[in-house]
Amino acid sequence: MTSDAKIEHYENFPVASVLLPREMRAPVGVIYNFARTADDIADEGDATNAERHAGLAAYQAELNKIAAGQPTSPDMPLFAALARVITEHQLSVQPFSDLLSAFDQDIETKRYATFADLRDYTRRSADPVGRIMLGLFKLDTPENIACSDDICTALQVINFWQDVEVDWRKARVYLPQDDMARFGVTDADIGAHKYDDKFRALMRFEVDSARKMMLRGAPLANRVPGRFGLELCCVVHGGLRILEMIEAVDYDVFRHRPQLGKSDGIRVFLRGLGMKLSGRPPKT
Repeated sequence: MTSDAKIEHYENFPVASVLLPREMRAPVGVIYNFARTADDIADEGDATNAERHAGLAAYQAELNKIAAGQPTSPDMPLFAALARVITEHQLSVQPFSDLLSAFDQDIETKRYATFADLRDYTRRSADPVGRIMLGLFKLDTPENIACSDDICTALQVINFWQDVEVDWRKARVYLPQDDMARFGVTDADIGAHKYDDKFRALMRFEVDSARKMMLRGAPLANRVPGRFGLELCCVVHGGLRILEMIEAVDYDVFRHRPQLGKSDGIRVFLRGLGMKLSGRPPKT
């Protein structure tokens, strides 16, 4: 993969576009390649669960070598490149290990009892990406990390809410089980694509919660300077646009999976640019 590759497969990677400063595209490309290939080990092809766990364990072993300052395996050149990025930019290895932990969990875990359980997962599957990016730009203050975590988790749950039907086909339900019970929605209802008042109420609740989380983290984008700040403004508005689209189909994500088209991309960019120029976060 080249450093200019488009981010298409690993949907939790929020920033890797031409808006990034040129000098950051190569390290971001290496980091993305690590995340994408690890995600593929956990989720693609016809490997057994045992083989998937073993593949991710091999990745973790390479990370352990990097953390210890040891040479990585010559037959895994990705990690030599990753070691250079981590060393040059003085990044912590922990966020990379957190990603592997989440991918490994995804192999077996298909349901989440509560949002707290789901949040523990996104803390490792989504938040590390933002933390790594902040580390690259030397912006990883506690305040910025807290906002970044909100943005990254909001992005991931927004992806879950737009993909309820897609995930069901993979035998996964990311909607918290206690929220489903509260609104009277069952796994059988999701499997039957039962679209009724109960499902609409559940999705309205989840969409509102995701929007609040995104807006809570949004001030970070106004604090980050330059093109990276503009990129983050667009990331925020991209997530918010998906929520608008879910609402526009009255939460029927079974039959209408929201996707950002070309016109939506233009709208998101203009909204992001307006946010960047005004210095004001999106309205609630």
